[in-house]
Amino acid sequence: MDDKDFREIIDLDETQEGRPAEKERTVEETSQKKDEYEDVCLLCRRPESKAGKLITLAKGICICPECMQKTMDTLQNGDIDYGKIPDFSKMPNISFLNLADLQNMIPQRQKVKKKKEKEEQEAPLDIRQIPPPHKIRASLDEYIIGQDHAKKVISVAVYNHYKRVATNTMDEIEIEKSNMLMIGPTGCGKTYLVKTLARLLDVPLAIADATSLTEAGYIGDDIESVVSKLLAAADNDVEKAERGIIFIDEIDKIAKKKDTHHRDVSGESVQQGMLKLLEGAEVEVPVGANSKNAMVPLTTVNTKNILFICGGAFPELEQVIKERLNKKTSIGFQADLKDKYDKEKNLLSRVTVEDLRNFGMIPEFIGRLPVIFTLESLTQEMLVRILKEPRNAILKQYQKLLALDEVKLSFEEEALEAIAGEAMKKDTGARALRSIIESFMLDIMYEIPKDDNIGEVTITREYIEHTGGPRITMRGVRALPDARMAGQG
Repeated sequence: MDDKDFREIIDLDETQEGRPAEKERTVEETSQKKDEYEDVCLLCRRPESKAGKLITLAKGICICPECMQKTMDTLQNGDIDYGKIPDFSKMPNISFLNLADLQNMIPQRQKVKKKKEKEEQEAPLDIRQIPPPHKIRASLDEYIIGQDHAKKVISVAVYNHYKRVATNTMDEIEIEKSNMLMIGPTGCGKTYLVKTLARLLDVPLAIADATSLTEAGYIGDDIESVVSKLLAAADNDVEKAERGIIFIDEIDKIAKKKDTHHRDVSGESVQQGMLKLLEGAEVEVPVGANSKNAMVPLTTVNTKNILFICGGAFPELEQVIKERLNKKTSIGFQADLKDKYDKEKNLLSRVTVEDLRNFGMIPEFIGRLPVIFTLESLTQEMLVRILKEPRNAILKQYQKLLALDEVKLSFEEEALEAIAGEAMKKDTGARALRSIIESFMLDIMYEIPKDDNIGEVTITREYIEHTGGPRITMRGVRALPDARMAGQG
């Protein structure tokens, strides 16, 4: 036996010795995963904690005793003549159900986490760990410019809500939920405010769009699908999801339709269906799907401690507010001019519950959103601050991108004002900033990797207004005025 054969035998022995250890590790990891999640009945989709001990068949298929008994009763009560069973194999378009096919139908990622034992359960929140309102506000200030009143309101409401969850009704005084309704023009930061808040509090967040919601039984997402999204964000952990935040955007799209003679399945019906969710109720939601009709397990989630935040632009609400304000005396010395409120920028701040009812929101729905506040429309000065001040400002993102190419990017103050001026014309809020910067940064991001000698690029007002070019500084060379990038000549 030569050295080569000897080495092959040694390698084979080492491989065979290593395999059992790897196999044991894989088995151990699999068993740990199984311990975390509970099995689900294939037929009724109930988890083991509700259906009782499941019967395990071949290929890991589980069926609860109740479904198994129903199946046996159906077979016994059927009119099957077992003495004259035909040969189905000779008949066309008839095939038997294979257990291996059922294995593929079992949802692998739609399992529910097991609930902890009562003695192992800890208090969900400690009052001392909840940040006070001024600290929540300070954290929001690092990411969001302006909207001082909105940040103050949302900080107090969230603080009171999680104090309510932490106390868990320690005495006979029960604290009501502080669900919120935020009203503001498009691009003023409604969604970004909620995203930042959920990240700071480290709680699961689900963002749903009210435009896709319909009454149960119609095409579209069921109302319970918003809770299903929160459950998915909490990694199918029901206890964690029951302390989360649900943000329903475009809530103004489910207002009552005016002058309609057919059933309003995506308007008033959705508002009525959401009443039990907002107030707090136990609802059965599908795990890993938006519809209960899918072949997925169902679990029960209590929405009592879930904070609901609804937001919308309410585009026609300003007209409703103007009509109410203009109902004052129209003649005499105290008469108001009809165009008095036309030029008022933050007219939404004068909104009342009566205005929301006239807009199309039903009183029961508004009553379950006790905290109502508005966001200001962005001014040009606020847009300039949004460009450069937040922790993850747009300019800082591009500066980091070019820093990876060892190029310094800077902006003149007049250039920032020109960008903000262009964004004000688009009238889409802070969303316009990104599109404007993307357009004039395209040539810069394309040309800079070509030349390793470029050390610094300064964006000027002339470049933004298409009357000049950026100022480029080469490495070891003073700045070149009005240097034009390719494609800008």
